[in-house]
Amino acid sequence: MEGLNLFESNILLWIQENLRTDAFDVLMPCVSAVNNAGILSIVTVLVLMALAKYRRVGITAFFSLAGEAVIVNLILKNCTARIRPYVVNDALLLLGHIPGDFSFPSGHTGSAFAVATVLFLYGKDTKTIPKKYAVLAVAAAALIALSRLYNAAHYPTDVLVGVLIGMFTGILAYKIVSGYKIGE
Repeated sequence: MEGLNLFESNILLWIQENLRTDAFDVLMPCVSAVNNAGILSIVTVLVLMALAKYRRVGITAFFSLAGEAVIVNLILKNCTARIRPYVVNDALLLLGHIPGDFSFPSGHTGSAFAVATVLFLYGKDTKTIPKKYAVLAVAAAALIALSRLYNAAHYPTDVLVGVLIGMFTGILAYKIVSGYKIGE
């Protein structure tokens, strides 16, 4: 694991040395902050559930987000206990708030992709959600994922696994809700 941490720290150092700008140093912590504790994802789910037209989408997104939270925050973070990159490599400068949990996998990324995947599937398959909202959700999730790297809050594999878990729970929730006609 030490070799992987070193390799990934070097990627984050490259980002820090080559991609950071004054403007992005202000913007990227804000991008991350909108989904602190999954707040953007939770608010999105609540809004969808509150609107009768999108209630089924909201129910699906709720199941996806709940599954992601269990997998990421209750199981994997505690089982792996991966230390944050800026703690392991003091040349990395953390931007934004200091996280109070472990690094692997990225909860910000996982929760954003858990909801975005559901919106994408409903926008693509059933046209329940306008495509522009689905695209906006996926773009926001991708930007949140990138911000976690830019801010040196996560290793690249933390973010990648967060994406994969969010997509997995989104697809699974979509198949379950669709298969059992929940919310109709």
